[in-house]
Amino acid sequence: MLTKYNLFIFLFVTLTGCTQKTKTMQHKHTNALAKETSPYLLQHAHNPVNWLPWGDEALQKAKEENKLILVSIGYSACHWCHVMEHESFEDSTVAALMNAHFVCIKVDREERPDIDNLYMGAVQLMTGRGGWPLNCIALPDGRPVWGGTYFPKAEWMKSLEMINDIYQKDTQRVLEYADKLEEGIKQTDLIPAVLAKPAFAESDLEDMVENWKRRFDTKLGGPNKAPKFMLPNNYQFLLRYAWFSNDVAVKNQVDLTLTQMALGGIYDQIGGGFSRYSTDVYWKAPHFEKMLYDNAQLISLYSEAYRAEENPLYKEVIEETILFLEREMLGDHNQFYAALDADTEGEEGKFYVWNETELQTLIPNNEWDLFKKYYNINSAGRWEHGNYILLRQQTDVAFAKSQHVNLSELQQTVQRWKSTLLKQRNTRVRPGLDNKALTSWNALTVKAYIDAYLALDNPAYLHQAKKTAQFITEKLSKKDGSLWHTYSHNIAKIDAFLDDYAAVIDAWIALYQVTGNQQYLVNAEKLTQYVLQHFSAGENALFYYAPENKDLLSRTVELTDNVIPASNSVMAQNLENLSILLGQTTYRERAKKMAMQIKENMYSYGEGYSNWGMLMMNWIYPKYEIAICGPEANEIFNQLNEQYYPQLLFAFSKTKSDLALLQNRFTENETTIYVCQSNVCQLPTKNAKDAWLQITK
Repeated sequence: MLTKYNLFIFLFVTLTGCTQKTKTMQHKHTNALAKETSPYLLQHAHNPVNWLPWGDEALQKAKEENKLILVSIGYSACHWCHVMEHESFEDSTVAALMNAHFVCIKVDREERPDIDNLYMGAVQLMTGRGGWPLNCIALPDGRPVWGGTYFPKAEWMKSLEMINDIYQKDTQRVLEYADKLEEGIKQTDLIPAVLAKPAFAESDLEDMVENWKRRFDTKLGGPNKAPKFMLPNNYQFLLRYAWFSNDVAVKNQVDLTLTQMALGGIYDQIGGGFSRYSTDVYWKAPHFEKMLYDNAQLISLYSEAYRAEENPLYKEVIEETILFLEREMLGDHNQFYAALDADTEGEEGKFYVWNETELQTLIPNNEWDLFKKYYNINSAGRWEHGNYILLRQQTDVAFAKSQHVNLSELQQTVQRWKSTLLKQRNTRVRPGLDNKALTSWNALTVKAYIDAYLALDNPAYLHQAKKTAQFITEKLSKKDGSLWHTYSHNIAKIDAFLDDYAAVIDAWIALYQVTGNQQYLVNAEKLTQYVLQHFSAGENALFYYAPENKDLLSRTVELTDNVIPASNSVMAQNLENLSILLGQTTYRERAKKMAMQIKENMYSYGEGYSNWGMLMMNWIYPKYEIAICGPEANEIFNQLNEQYYPQLLFAFSKTKSDLALLQNRFTENETTIYVCQSNVCQLPTKNAKDAWLQITK
């Protein structure tokens, strides 16, 4: 094992993350981060540490001065990142030690996920775990030699002194270790090609799900462990799997999980929107930061679940989460910001929790008993320091029945409570806002609005999707057809990563399907060609996560679906859909070859391959291409979307089109519907009802 070469005792602490501190306007220190646009980097601009951003200047300085590099990585909503900043990076004694012996580089992991991937992989190889803040010591050439996560001040100083001492006295030993660690990193990033002929069967998904079921929490939903992350893609896969396979246990698990998340403290019962994860098994006590990527994907998940089964709780979640995004995360250019911090005035959750005395002054006396029961102002909702997290244990229907109150009157009362508490909460000091806009996360939000539009038929949602798409086109697109990764302070910068391209292509395909505007499809194809040219990883048909960067010793290939699906799994789904819409058979062949690279991994850990599982569904369960041609194409599209089927791909046009699915199918003054499967079409029909019968027969 690689760890037998370790030079040091590694310190590591399980992390989670997020906070903000109040800073005075007078700054004793200012470093090079003051010129950056990242809110996270700017938070460190007045540390006494001589921080530099990642770049040529920092790397050259390390080589010229023959100093070890100290790479410290975090993000604006990371609680323990800020704890370590307060304890160590703001301390002049610690800073003097760091400045004397290291070239210190601060990295926003959301701005530079490629750097984070490299050093996170190194720390995980060395210690067996990772997290943020991520602190890694590297040679002047950038090769890592030591690392860990959060360190208390005394241990941090002791570790730095020890590392520097070993480097000065036994440089050769450190170099040998760096060589072995570099070899380990490159071996980890190496994905041997699986050359077997692509083959996918329903039994593949059955085996994956049966093993996964052992990790279901069948009482509270989600996984049978804490902390509980929501992982929207997991439940989107399980929702579709249950629909196709008629697996009642899986269907019930999805319903249970979505209900418990919506009722729990992880969901903001007053203002809408979800926190990043629950620290307990009950979905009660969240880590209070709110991330755009979570909320966007959860809107998509609840929208699809609502289309499958019109649960009023799901509709409530969709509408309230969208209101939250527009109230607190939407920028002047129709971009959506990255995150809201968990802490206010140095206290986690202070903005969101309530004490009983304050609540009693806001809720009418004659409603207090009902309010206490509804929001669990009792042992179930009690949190820390006499405060309560508002949460529910019953749906409105169940609660009204148990309390013998009229449902409609209850819901009106609850809306009044929410309005009162939200107004009061808005007088508090607000949590910090990370106001950068990330390309991939904004594309996820475009997709969320489209999914909400399809679920609730609210034209305002489609209108917002178009506006945010226009922001991506105008502010994040380059003249050469490539994309920028981030936008802040009216500046777009950093070459986009694979997840940016994959998410934008997915959003453009979705926009085409609901608007019939072929320009979205043209844009999707251009971006796909760029990815094929600049990101292809070789014989395995996969794609590198980052464009070529000579500063980094390895290019990672992202395979595992996590809180956001793997960029490769999203790109493979894009290739599958574009193969049908554009008639590009080579795209499907590549998507299948990509799926074969992970097939053997999915059986033991389905949670990490759920988006890949949905990709495979395209070739296992019936998928239909629906071509609609004629003056009433939009109306027919809307009628067909009134019912739920997990695998439909639409192409429609009011006029003649040369698109593969529409070519030679237009007839003047009449609308015709073609229901096709693998380019074989049933008899054309003139009305949505007959077309739906062809799909479901």
